[in-house]
Amino acid sequence: MVHRLYLTEMSTHHTPTRSTLPVAGEDHARLTIDLSALADNWRAMARRSGAARTAAVLKADAYGIGLEPAARTFHLAGARDFFVATPAEGAALRATLPDARIYVLSGMWAGSERLFFEFDLVPVIASEEQLAVFMAAVSDGSDHPCVLHVDTGMSRLGLRVEDALALAGDVARPASFSPIMLLSHLACADDPNHPLNRQQLQRFRTAVDAFDGIDATLANSAGIFLGEEYHFTLTRPGISLYGGAAVNDAPNPMKPVVTAEARILQVREAKAGESVSYGATTVFTRDTRIAVAAVGYADGYMRALSGSGVPLRKTNVPGAGGVLHGRAVPLIGRVTMDLTHFDVTDLPEGSVRPGDFIELFGRNMPIEDVARAGGTIDYELLTSLGRRYERRYEAAKK
Repeated sequence: MVHRLYLTEMSTHHTPTRSTLPVAGEDHARLTIDLSALADNWRAMARRSGAARTAAVLKADAYGIGLEPAARTFHLAGARDFFVATPAEGAALRATLPDARIYVLSGMWAGSERLFFEFDLVPVIASEEQLAVFMAAVSDGSDHPCVLHVDTGMSRLGLRVEDALALAGDVARPASFSPIMLLSHLACADDPNHPLNRQQLQRFRTAVDAFDGIDATLANSAGIFLGEEYHFTLTRPGISLYGGAAVNDAPNPMKPVVTAEARILQVREAKAGESVSYGATTVFTRDTRIAVAAVGYADGYMRALSGSGVPLRKTNVPGAGGVLHGRAVPLIGRVTMDLTHFDVTDLPEGSVRPGDFIELFGRNMPIEDVARAGGTIDYELLTSLGRRYERRYEAAKK
């Protein structure tokens, strides 16, 4: 039994101004967020994680769906460990989850120390420079936890393995530096057969063995699907929780969480030989009925999703589409800043009216398919969603 709890951002965050957020009933585009599916996805990843604890990644406003409702949902489902990107995100999360352990992936830098101590945030130390900042911050004898990030092959953040090993064996290492966990990040886990996965696993094991007796986390969403040996003591799923596909070229077992829809502003006719949108890149070969939807790249509905006139990388998909009254319809012409065009000629005449909503992705249009049509990934599509959507939260009845 499901009931719908429709809340706009106005009731879940600070009071906005009319200039920054939509007002209920005036929405030109909306996101329906299924919190029941969100919780089920976390539970599914927790089961896949076996004996390891399962965290939840809440970066970028919980991948665009809203930090507070996502955090509360994961916490009720059983999560106690959470990862954010910045200390500001961590401070915002602390107000919602006073008893959670919150890890900050970007680490600590000079000037940010106050946030970590005031809001009880755990920095993920990613460099010698950050280590120096952290050591200076606890030089007065403060006992504050940290995580050590080890780079096992991503070449992004983290100490090199040999530097981490040297640190572990340094007899002069201050007692105040006692990381509670080692962390690394898989570069190619979405490709289960990539040889770097095994190489990173072996390098990480070497570092974990040197820091005997502390927690370790390697597996992101895709890493969890690689199997138990990648799980260590804590997994940290992200995109899979929000319904995205974690593994390339494999069925997505996660439930869709976000359904994005846009209002139809106008339905108009065009004759064969006429064109649509900027660049006149789509010229009609038949008389065509066009539905003009109130969404565009200012809303994160990317120009690369266009039906024509925009080169897409590594895809043979001609462009995205939508679902209207249960039928798939193609996107035509170029996506513009505020408007996008769909061909509804094959729907019964009169069935599409101004004020109707077209699904852009969600329950009937998988987000990974839409992202692929734009030559991108579902992570980017979710985290690019603009502030003009009215966010509506649909919760499972207890």
